[in-house]
Amino acid sequence: MSKFKSDFLHTLDERGFIHQISDEPGLDDLFAKETVTAYIGFDPTAPSLHAGGLIQIMMLHWMQQTGHRPISLMGGGTGMVGDPSFKDDARQLMTVDTIEDNIASIKRVFSSYLAYGDGPKDALMINNAEWLRSLNYLEFLRDVGRHFSVNRMLSFDSVKTRLDREQSLSFLEFNYMILQAYDFVELSKRYGCRLQMGGSDQWGNIVNGIDLGHRMGTPQLFALTSPLLTTASGAKMGKSVNGAVWLNADMLSAYDFWQYWRNTEDADVGRFLKLYTTLPMAEIAKLSAAGGSEINAVKKILATEVTAILHGRAAAEQAEETARKTFEEGALSDNLPSVDIPAGELEAGLGLLALMVRAGLAASNGEARRHVQGGAVKINDKAVSDERQLIGSSEITSDGVIKLSLGKKKHILVRPA
Repeated sequence: MSKFKSDFLHTLDERGFIHQISDEPGLDDLFAKETVTAYIGFDPTAPSLHAGGLIQIMMLHWMQQTGHRPISLMGGGTGMVGDPSFKDDARQLMTVDTIEDNIASIKRVFSSYLAYGDGPKDALMINNAEWLRSLNYLEFLRDVGRHFSVNRMLSFDSVKTRLDREQSLSFLEFNYMILQAYDFVELSKRYGCRLQMGGSDQWGNIVNGIDLGHRMGTPQLFALTSPLLTTASGAKMGKSVNGAVWLNADMLSAYDFWQYWRNTEDADVGRFLKLYTTLPMAEIAKLSAAGGSEINAVKKILATEVTAILHGRAAAEQAEETARKTFEEGALSDNLPSVDIPAGELEAGLGLLALMVRAGLAASNGEARRHVQGGAVKINDKAVSDERQLIGSSEITSDGVIKLSLGKKKHILVRPA
């Protein structure tokens, strides 16, 4: 039996989303009795979110699926400051134009998980620039700043970690937690928002907002955080050997996104099925019981289900089919990632190491050289041992491409342009 009576908290609990709740019985009662509005903030530090943020988006998804109203809050205002939480250094400041461009790009992903509209349970996309950019500084200090204790703010783990490492914390960044707390109050006043959710590193900031709301006369506000996820081997979620696992298709293809989940460690498969797919719990229980060679089939199901939500079922199945042809049949698929190289360069011959860097299979010539020396590089499925080899027109296959491979799972088609 679940300890929660509300569908939303029961769902989050059984799927492993809950780390802390500020008032467990009170929040459960609220969700059981009425349609609740809750939010998660997303700062536009890049043109796309990455897979590390998927757990937050899925929390909003389940909230809407259980009959409540989620808000995805874009940090058009707070993005001008930058969240210092658990960061070693200050974030690079962004221009307003960059922030707006990033927000426009990030927004494209959310409609895959949430239904936006004007109905009572439709999701809302809101930008905190609406109230933050027009603030009068002196009025803000008098009406909001007076409620904050610097002594208490200095006790937060996110601040202490920075100060203990003797990394300077600018006054600008110190203000971030005040602005985030004020967001909660504004969303409560404007939209009846009662809950802020986020990763466990945001606990102090969210509780700050609850306290500010109490002092400024809002109804009781609540906090709910999810665990900060790492893989079974300790790697940070959303990072791969090639960098961030972006959610936007123009920054990472559906195929590469599928591959990231296909390569999930065995020990993580059951947990990731609960967190990142919408499969029923009974089905997840059956899949999680798989062992031995069966686990690879389950990983493909995980990859296809996660990819289908973000990129659509057709793209997910195409990615799975591309992988099957490439790895199981050794066939060449047009759907593999590709890189265009001017035909003139290929006619003259391009150094193997430089080509690997151009194709994104290595970050530098030195890294490419180590891969070649380790026997991990193939051209058209034939191992290459000479790091000085020139790759040119003679390597172009009858399909009009050159297949460049690193290990068993990374393949790039080199196309003459």
